[in-house]
Amino acid sequence: MTIGVGDFTEPIRAFLTAEGDRLRSMPLVPSAPSEVPQLAELRKLKTDRLFPRGAIRSRDFARCVHAGLLLYFSALDESHTISQGIHTTSGSYWHGIMHRQEGDWSNAKYWFRRVGRHPVLDQLATESAMGWDPFDFIDQCRTAARGGRGEARLRERQMQEWVLLMRYCHRRALAA
Repeated sequence: MTIGVGDFTEPIRAFLTAEGDRLRSMPLVPSAPSEVPQLAELRKLKTDRLFPRGAIRSRDFARCVHAGLLLYFSALDESHTISQGIHTTSGSYWHGIMHRQEGDWSNAKYWFRRVGRHPVLDQLATESAMGWDPFDFIDQCRTAARGGRGEARLRERQMQEWVLLMRYCHRRALAA
């Protein structure tokens, strides 16, 4: 899946394009963080450094972007630390994805129940020929993690979800 990295601030673009112009696929249930130089650098940064000085208009959405970047590199613990402190539907969304990737299926469903309606869920349902049900997606990921079929398709759908949620949060972090 390609992403218009021009949509993001320079530090974020640098993290996403360090390995080329395409996003790498994220594992459904990673066994460990991706130990790449970008992650080591991201771990050192404070959220504010992901955006130009004075550009952040919503601290919660900026923190959502940070949590999402950490998930992209499978740094579940660090992402969890951030997302559990964001008491918004988008914070709950990132929290739910983190628990889904962790393989904590019931906890992921708990957080998606807290998300309720979210514009990204509506967009996923509209863009997907198969519709989008986050609870069904969790069940499909659980089946694939246990050796079931369809992992490649699920990883593709996960990337679609990640891109849409990242763009949504990034825009709102900068919105006046």
